Amino acid sequence: MTIIKSYAADQAGAELKLYQFDAGELLPEDVEVDVEYCGICHSDLSMIDNEWGMSQYPLIAGHEVIGRVSALGSAAQDKGLKIGQRVGIGWTARSCGHCDACIGGNQVNCLEGSVPTIINRGGFADKIRADWQWAIPLPEALDIASAGPLLCGGITVFKPLLMHHVTASSRVGVIGIGGLGHIAIKLLRAMGCEVTAFSSNPAKEQEVRAMGAARVVNSRDPQALTELAGQFDLIINTVNVDLDWMPYFQALAWGGNFHTVGAVMTPFPVPAFTLIGGDRSISGSATGSPSELRKLVKFAARSHVAPQIELYPMSRINEAIQHVRDGKARYRVVLQADF
Repeated sequence: MTIIKSYAADQAGAELKLYQFDAGELLPEDVEVDVEYCGICHSDLSMIDNEWGMSQYPLIAGHEVIGRVSALGSAAQDKGLKIGQRVGIGWTARSCGHCDACIGGNQVNCLEGSVPTIINRGGFADKIRADWQWAIPLPEALDIASAGPLLCGGITVFKPLLMHHVTASSRVGVIGIGGLGHIAIKLLRAMGCEVTAFSSNPAKEQEVRAMGAARVVNSRDPQALTELAGQFDLIINTVNVDLDWMPYFQALAWGGNFHTVGAVMTPFPVPAFTLIGGDRSISGSATGSPSELRKLVKFAARSHVAPQIELYPMSRINEAIQHVRDGKARYRVVLQADF
């Protein structure tokens, strides 16, 4: 019997309260991790609010977890993880391991249905459990306090760079310089790309340039967008609000791709000939596989890429969540467990 202490919402939109539960026996494939840090993502707020209609209460959110392995299930003991080892757990906690997607290394698209960490009981807690393959070993050189957001926001913007074979010669635009966008800029700079940031907040320009953007464009200036026609190999959209998308489609070079990781709830209106002329495309992706997560943390450690964070003790979790809701985070909020 393992009693886990946590902060949980007992109904949609509720403030989080202390909540204890018996986690039961450790499953054979499971790893139990003592939580040290956990980031706050907008997806946590969506789950707390039941915005996607899949939440179950009491709900323990949190899916950008850093901690140390405290227990290994019987089948997880020979998988390369050790007691005391520092690992990270992101959006996904479980996948079947035997469907075509899993066997092909695409576990995040598990055909049997991957289990989100939040549904599995998330990281706003003193302990968390997950299938061993989703407990990602962390390099010693990684900055631990800020590493959590790499496991969700970071992998979300890193995956398009892998999918579209981004190299140092690539010209990449990033729409929305918030929790995801600022990590994208840092990763792209580390890869040597020419980066353009599209932001509606002029006050961020100096910070965004310091992160690695060669150019910052006001996303509310139609003329500025029009002048960029035909320039980008890849544009990554990180915002979830509807914009005038045509200037961005037209800003793609031949063979260019517009890739969204922002969950825009309205259709993208794109004329067929905008794509046909110049072999352009539109795509999207969610988070990454265990292999892609391992690549990301190794690259971040080697290149000294660290999300810009604000640190709160977990005991001030409701204050921290409100800070995120108010849009005041610069650029990611991380909780330090203090049970």
